[in-house]
Amino acid sequence: MTDNSTADQKVTSKPRLFYIDNLRILLTILVILHHLAIGYGASGNNPYVEAGEISTVSTILMTLFVAINQSFFMGFFFMISSYFSPGSYDRKGAWMYIKDRLKRLGIPLLFYIVVIDPLLSYVLSRYYGFPGSLGEFLSIYLKSYDRLGVGPLWFVAALLIFSLVYALWRLAIKPPASPPPSEGKAPSNLAIAGFALALGLLTFVVRIWMPVGREFELLGFQLAHFVQYIAMFIVGIVAYRRNWFSELTAAQGKVWLRVVLLLLVLFPVLFVAAGALEGDIDKAFGGVHWQSLAYSVWEEFMCLAMVVTLLVWFRTRFNQQGSLAQKMSAAAYATYIFHRPTIILLAIALSSIKLDLALKFVLVAPLAVALSFLVGYAVKRLPIARNIL
Repeated sequence: MTDNSTADQKVTSKPRLFYIDNLRILLTILVILHHLAIGYGASGNNPYVEAGEISTVSTILMTLFVAINQSFFMGFFFMISSYFSPGSYDRKGAWMYIKDRLKRLGIPLLFYIVVIDPLLSYVLSRYYGFPGSLGEFLSIYLKSYDRLGVGPLWFVAALLIFSLVYALWRLAIKPPASPPPSEGKAPSNLAIAGFALALGLLTFVVRIWMPVGREFELLGFQLAHFVQYIAMFIVGIVAYRRNWFSELTAAQGKVWLRVVLLLLVLFPVLFVAAGALEGDIDKAFGGVHWQSLAYSVWEEFMCLAMVVTLLVWFRTRFNQQGSLAQKMSAAAYATYIFHRPTIILLAIALSSIKLDLALKFVLVAPLAVALSFLVGYAVKRLPIARNIL
């Protein structure tokens, strides 16, 4: 998402991969809906959670939605964000690549920490009853400051770290010549399944000590998910060199679509078996429990299955763009950066309308997506933002 893939694609010998741009749009929409759902009753952490009526069934369905999202969408983002990094590094060299990453990732991250998070926190504090001025709030805010207010830009922070590590690795190995992307077969279904199983087992081991929900507070990292994130970042780099995205077959897409459907059926069964009906699913999130092992393996299989399915589907069906899709793709990064304040301000503006929260989510969702992309598009057009976002 945040890699300058538009510029990178223009100067490579590969044809323009519109389907990757379209996947970026889809994933950005899922991020918006994910955070909106948490604000309207799904399980998760969000600075704004609206009070209101919601049925148990609706809560479960919305929580299933965010849990399924969580299983794959950020790992997918890391993969497509790293996909163009090798070509970018090859053309620019180490120091220009690092400078570009610091500009495109570091500046938005700093802006969010210094400007967006304090202002959004003040708006929320006023909504919840804080009577003081902005200056009074900032005095309290800074005195109690014990973590960076990165919000959803934890992803940008992680991507910056991963990109810098990649640059240092390239500097360390100093290949005599950067190998061009090679034609070759994509991994077999068996290899993909083995990789998913290995990720699931490693995730389970990490979650013995770092369960889901526990954060590295300085940057808001949930390390329980980072086995997937690191692995998918590496997969994106290798996929570029070996042309995997283009080599995945339609038959593989059909196989992994069936796996997705099977995993969707198994997911509620898994959580009922893990104790969801009794209101206790903590064992699924970490520790030495069969529930954690099952959830970890399910999650990584869902990630790989969704990635293969969507890559093949979008490559064969959505490898073109009209004017609207081009504008949305260009604005996707800015949309991601500004979507949290956009949807929170929208939710506050609509908070006086009393509806069942699940129904309200369904009604507000299209407006939230459209408004987020409009804000992102407007920000992207600002002269100061054009060369950064």
